[in-house]
Amino acid sequence: MAPPKPGIIPLRPLMFGEVLDGSFQAIRRNAKAMLGAGLLAQSLSAVLAAVVAALVATSSGSVQAWAETASSAELTSLGIGMMAGFILLSILSVFISAILQGAMVVPVARSILNRPTGFRRMLSLARPRFGALAALAALLVAAVMATTAIFFAIIVFLFSNVRGAAVLLVLPLMLAFGVAVAWVAVKVMVAPAAVVIEEVGALAGIRRSWELTRANWWRILGITLVVAILVGVITQVVLIPVSLLPAFVSGVVSPHGGSGQDATMGAVMGVVTAVIGALVGAVAYAYQTSVMALLYMDLRMRKDGLDIALLRQLETGADPDGVPGRGTQAGSSTPHPGYGTAPGSPGAWPYGR
Repeated sequence: MAPPKPGIIPLRPLMFGEVLDGSFQAIRRNAKAMLGAGLLAQSLSAVLAAVVAALVATSSGSVQAWAETASSAELTSLGIGMMAGFILLSILSVFISAILQGAMVVPVARSILNRPTGFRRMLSLARPRFGALAALAALLVAAVMATTAIFFAIIVFLFSNVRGAAVLLVLPLMLAFGVAVAWVAVKVMVAPAAVVIEEVGALAGIRRSWELTRANWWRILGITLVVAILVGVITQVVLIPVSLLPAFVSGVVSPHGGSGQDATMGAVMGVVTAVIGALVGAVAYAYQTSVMALLYMDLRMRKDGLDIALLRQLETGADPDGVPGRGTQAGSSTPHPGYGTAPGSPGAWPYGR
């Protein structure tokens, strides 16, 4: 008998196509929550891009004239200030994105039991976990910055002491660094979902993600790469014509508008391009977050038997206003035999999935 499918996915460990389709269904059924959170996550970078585009279009001449007469100290100060501003805005954007990514797990989880979620309900259910999500973002940002600093320090040391042979050492070192970053990124991918659904802290969420992804690393990597390529191709198909729009407007619509009109048109088109880019980025962000959330639920079905607990919750109608899976402890149900085990190990599923 086929397993029940009350919502976006059947209550059993998922196949690749079900993850993709379920992610799309989660956005379609909770458009306000998912796309609203996606827009908020993209808003800071979109506003920054729009402001930069408008400033460049309207004041490029004056900035160039100032740069020609400015001293090297003034140019250095300006460069350092702009770099510091971009770094601070980037870190702030990462924190906002991490919190919203965790919040977006709520409507995806509720959609599994066919429980629609609005934007306010999503924030209400996720609000108690905002502090833990911010701590998780801080840990990950600190780890990335420290690792990157150590990596560049090693490169500088090699070029300073080994000289000519440093190139032969740096290339494999860069490859190893990239592989290590990819491996860790997959291992901690579902940490935001664990923090929200299981109500654990930042460190516990990372440990939980590390445990859930064990013996499933290659599968998660494959799904993530396919989704990233799919989203990237679709995004470029939409954004390439948009990026050509300013040149088309200035060259065809107003070819003899003069410098003032050209600057105004450039500023307007820069803002329009940034807004369209934010909309496309919000959809892409929502879809990739939905995939992450469904991968988390799939891993818990494989390792913890979460689908059995969800089926009981569906039959009893318990906690209709809560988050499915919240309060269900790891190992509280019997997992499916063979799911989540390494190939060739005792009890492994004989035909794979």
